[in-house]
Amino acid sequence: MRIVVAEDLYLLRDGMVRLIEACGHQVVATAATGPETLEALLTWRPDVAVVDVRMPPAQSDEGLRAALAARREVPGLPVLVLSQHVEQLYARELLADGAGGVGYFLKESVFDADQFMDALERVAGGGTAMDPAVIAKLLASGSSHRRLAELTEREHSVLGLMAEGLSNQAIGQRLFLSESAISKYTTSMFGKLGITDDDSNNRRVLAVLTYLNRP
Repeated sequence: MRIVVAEDLYLLRDGMVRLIEACGHQVVATAATGPETLEALLTWRPDVAVVDVRMPPAQSDEGLRAALAARREVPGLPVLVLSQHVEQLYARELLADGAGGVGYFLKESVFDADQFMDALERVAGGGTAMDPAVIAKLLASGSSHRRLAELTEREHSVLGLMAEGLSNQAIGQRLFLSESAISKYTTSMFGKLGITDDDSNNRRVLAVLTYLNRP
């Protein structure tokens, strides 16, 4: 894979570069500021990018906004956000644009190299890789919505795991239920939310997050 790494902290950036290259992939560019990130993404159009949220010059949300701007120019450009913060507004925009190839992990939740590389490869392949802590915040912010309140406790559990990017089979294994049981919960959940079901796991995740972003 051809990868861009956008992170303003030198030691963390250098560590990710070494890890990625040790796993047989190529880091084609690095960036330490928001403008550098946008330029690198548009110039190299990598197979996937790792992007921090808060970067110079203002240390607010330049990294995430650069990723969004790049995806508007190159729809579906795969981006894995790796940050200490959950920026809910821009996170929802990133997840809800329907193009796929997105991930969002908190740095404190990445415990080993295999987990990081698995998320990176999943996003590069057009899938979704979501930190459960990020999903919890996004779901909590929309929990007052009337239709969401109609979901049962089990359906909430299925929704959270689906939003992490798990397949029905994987959700069933996590909840100790059969795949057919998960399919029934999924059908019921989408009916209550007013969202048409889809065979693509990634599209289902994005549909749920898009719905939760409605006013």
